[in-house]
Amino acid sequence: MASRLLERRHRPIILAFYDFVRVADDIADHPSLGRSEKLARLDSLEASLLAGGDDEPVGVALREALNGRGLSAVHAQDLLKAFRQDVVKSRYDNWSELIGYCTYSAMPVGRFVLDVHGESKSTWPASDALCAALQIINHLQDCKADYRRLNRVYLPLDVLSDHGVAVEALGQAQSSPALIGCLHDLAGRTAALLHQSRPLPEAVGNVRLAMEIAAIQRLAGRLVAILQKRDPLSEPVHLTKTQAFVTAAAGATVRLLRVLVRTATHFYRPQAHEC
Repeated sequence: MASRLLERRHRPIILAFYDFVRVADDIADHPSLGRSEKLARLDSLEASLLAGGDDEPVGVALREALNGRGLSAVHAQDLLKAFRQDVVKSRYDNWSELIGYCTYSAMPVGRFVLDVHGESKSTWPASDALCAALQIINHLQDCKADYRRLNRVYLPLDVLSDHGVAVEALGQAQSSPALIGCLHDLAGRTAALLHQSRPLPEAVGNVRLAMEIAAIQRLAGRLVAILQKRDPLSEPVHLTKTQAFVTAAAGATVRLLRVLVRTATHFYRPQAHEC
């Protein structure tokens, strides 16, 4: 989120947002805290964010950062809704319900970064599609760990059922052909979300942010391609640091070249002269 592609002046508030979200995520996934304790901690985080308390340093830090930029806390609050949902809900009936979860667990992140950069709300639909795709990529990559460690299944139950797969199959060392078909089906749906996000770099006014988005899209596309071919239960479905750097750099470079070509074309376009 705080890539060096982004302008230095935007990094502190994005890092404050990240720290807040990281703590909330750790609370929701804590292995020994009970449901009521988790919800109470998340409530305390929100209180610190909204000046209702000072018990959570990351909430206070984000509140001050937001106030300094005149930005709303709504995106952080929306994410807290997703973390509360993680505490009380562990299954999703269908794709629509999963996208509903992404509305709070992923889309606010993109909207926040766009707001920090002063971008138009017209960019939100494409951003929402990208963020939902990134979230579902993570669900597919970690489906075995989520099930074994937290008894959470983000894969839609109706899709599992359509492929003749029970949720217990996610705990196996290797996917059955039926589960492979289900996972590849969901990866294909995620690729369609990525396609919906394609106009986003062009719609964003800030060149460095557009480069960042292009890099993320390229990374996401690479991961979806892997998930459409491999078994996340038994094969690597993440990129190495080197692979991620090369992939992201390629995406950002292509975006920069397009901006330069467009600028040069405009600059050197022959002008009409009066007779």
